[in-house]
Amino acid sequence: MIPFNKPYLTGRELHHISEAHARGQLAGDGHFTKKCNTWLEERTGCHKALLTHSCTAALEMAAILADIQPGDEIIMPSYTFVSTANAFVLRGGVPVFVDIREDTLNIDERLIEPAITSRTKAIVPVHYAGVGCEMDTIMAIASRHNLLVIEDAAQAVMATYKGRLLGSIGDLGCYSFHETKNIISGEGGALLINNPAFAERAEIIREKGTNRTQFFRGQVDKYTWVDIGSSYLPGELIAAFLWAQMEESDLITASRLKIWNDYHESFQVLEEAGRLRRPVIADDCVHNAHMYYLLLADLAERSAFISCMLKRDIRCVFHYVPLHNAKMMIASHLPPALLPVTESVAACLVRLPLWIGLNHDLVIEAVLDVSNISG
Repeated sequence: MIPFNKPYLTGRELHHISEAHARGQLAGDGHFTKKCNTWLEERTGCHKALLTHSCTAALEMAAILADIQPGDEIIMPSYTFVSTANAFVLRGGVPVFVDIREDTLNIDERLIEPAITSRTKAIVPVHYAGVGCEMDTIMAIASRHNLLVIEDAAQAVMATYKGRLLGSIGDLGCYSFHETKNIISGEGGALLINNPAFAERAEIIREKGTNRTQFFRGQVDKYTWVDIGSSYLPGELIAAFLWAQMEESDLITASRLKIWNDYHESFQVLEEAGRLRRPVIADDCVHNAHMYYLLLADLAERSAFISCMLKRDIRCVFHYVPLHNAKMMIASHLPPALLPVTESVAACLVRLPLWIGLNHDLVIEAVLDVSNISG
């Protein structure tokens, strides 16, 4: 069986974990956490990077930093993971879903401004499949309306928009190091603080609402509870594992791109024959080969494709159930959103296995075979 995902090990993870143990600090903000934070700051150019135990945690911190109050509206796509919305709903915020583009499957920037009201507080672009949203337009809209931009860059580590790393463009950016991502720590994430005004409070929120970080830097003589917050730090063993991945991040990205490019070239004939549609990469973007997906004709064809691939011992999967159609949103009694592109994509999209060490020639052969049968 070829699984959809298989976590990659560089071979240095256990060595670093052993070193972390030898150093005698296993709680957060130790030697390896600092190395990871520095790597993120140097690679992205952000003002400050803070490792978290998940991208969800980073998003929740962003919602607190944005001072989301009950009734505040946050514009975002519906075709995203639940944490994108949940982080703001936990603060009493109201997600306002807009449709996605037919080409990149990112939030349609043309629909953002019409969705802004007097209650709008922030825009949350999601860089789907590591392909950047139209950030120049989004940042200009935010500037005109005095809104924050919080990038959900969970899938976008090391991907760029006009030469700038995704996650480093908005006021705040959120990364994921979940085992399905390119650079992993099992569970893990990071908050990138691009607007310096949020830096000091972000440290406090991450340390359970205390000024503990300032205490360890010698800036205060004792630390105490000064704000709301939670325990958003990862343990040092997680950071040690992640550091091994960061050390090989360029190799990891190149290896994934090789598979992605082979897929893309091999399936061109199917797209030209009208059997499916391949991913579209915007001209201003350099993606990170986070995923390779195909868009099929409809739900029935997608289901048949997944079934046929499974019979060949290859596990392919669909992706999100759009949030505006989820049970949670239906129960909220908010006005229904009309998002035809989102609903079409959700019914048609299938993701192929993509991981380092994959014999992707077998996947290509199977896709071509299955598509010819269905055609």
